[in-house]
Amino acid sequence: MKLSHGLHLAYCTNIHRGETWAETLDALQRYTLAVRDRVASGAAYAIGLRLSDQASRELSDPAALKEFRRWLDEHNCYVFTINGFPYGKFHGVRVKEQVYAPDWTTRERLEFTNRLFDILAELLPDGVEGSVSTVPCSFKEFIHADDQVKAMRDNLWQCVDHIACLSERAGKMLHLGLEPEPLCYLETSAETVLFFQQLRADRAFDERLSRHLGVNYDTCHLAVEFEEPAHALAQFRQNNIRISKIHLSSALKVRPTAETRAALASFADDVYFHQVIERRLDGTLRRYRDLDVALAKSMLEEPLPEWRIHFHIPLHSEPTPLFQNTSDHILGVLQALHEFPDLCHHLEMETYTWEVIPEPMKSRSVVDQLTSEYQWTLDKLGRHGFERSG
Repeated sequence: MKLSHGLHLAYCTNIHRGETWAETLDALQRYTLAVRDRVASGAAYAIGLRLSDQASRELSDPAALKEFRRWLDEHNCYVFTINGFPYGKFHGVRVKEQVYAPDWTTRERLEFTNRLFDILAELLPDGVEGSVSTVPCSFKEFIHADDQVKAMRDNLWQCVDHIACLSERAGKMLHLGLEPEPLCYLETSAETVLFFQQLRADRAFDERLSRHLGVNYDTCHLAVEFEEPAHALAQFRQNNIRISKIHLSSALKVRPTAETRAALASFADDVYFHQVIERRLDGTLRRYRDLDVALAKSMLEEPLPEWRIHFHIPLHSEPTPLFQNTSDHILGVLQALHEFPDLCHHLEMETYTWEVIPEPMKSRSVVDQLTSEYQWTLDKLGRHGFERSG
């Protein structure tokens, strides 16, 4: 939906199953329109579209694309952003580290991302920027040699070339956002700034990088890293790094008592990665590859450290005696957006873990959950001066 100061808000449809275009469109008709009916009040409704590689190939067919444009018009919907992070299956199978593959060392990732921009350029309304979010280059464990790092930079520059030419041809501003995530090649704001400095060194004075490549700032990911939003965002601003999109998402925050650790076992699913970062009293950080690893390897100690867990929980989840959340990081980002309204124009709620969230945290249905997330988000945005504009 459209908000004041030129903002656009959507939920990311990666919460729904759908690897083919037919399955993706079916989810839009079954769930997205139901959510729209509850929250949009007849206004134009924004969709944060997730497309797999297979779905992107099928939607690229001119007839399919023309029919989807007709569907959007018929239902008063528009697409301003695409989640291009997961390439293949994202639900119901073991995803874990394979969500980062193929990574930016490969032609497959480049071609997939270029295809998403080709689609977005055809769908994007006049006067609206278009964004695509993508993996944070790679998973750290995948990278073993300097030539892999060089390949990532080369492929990203080729993508910038494609986006810049497409933007000029279509008369629309398009940009790609790399999404820092725990244990990935781009994990922290400092690592991300360094990588952008290296990219700039590859092609000195090519300003297209600043226009067409930036960061997809996921509030769950950076909160898990114990980063402060004002500091992280200031680092990006000072280094002329675009905030392409902001993912509004909340992480689990706990003190790992014996009781809490026992309760956390229900969050250790076999589908997604749930990286854990532990902060001890002296401020040092320890990283665990996954929640089950943290539960198995960590030791109870006094005073208890703080754990932040990469598990996207509903934005409206209330703290409990065992489980806290990182909504304070979201509010910090919204405060920065209030102070710098041109910081970013794309907001996307991303709680993709619906199928694996333990029952006590679930609403009655995914439509109920998404409705509650809109209510929570719109309330917080309103308190920071952002209102619906149509």
